[in-house]
Amino acid sequence: MFYVYILQSRKDNRYYIGSTGNLNQRLENHNQGLVKSTKSRLPFELIHYELYKTLSEARKRENQIKRYKGGNEFKKILQK
Repeated sequence: MFYVYILQSRKDNRYYIGSTGNLNQRLENHNQGLVKSTKSRLPFELIHYELYKTLSEARKRENQIKRYKGGNEFKKILQK
């Protein structure tokens, strides 16, 4: 199973959207500063995730959510 996830930085309140096969490990990596693109924005809180059967489905949804970022569709996802 694969996850699409949204993290929110507690430092600057901005969002990070990603996908992974191991959600717990990936969140830990983000919060330990092991992910280059997010290490300056620690710590992060998991605010949303979705589960998919294949990596390609998860990546497709990840890209869709990234296109929504900042718009009404993104806000709807965060309200779930």
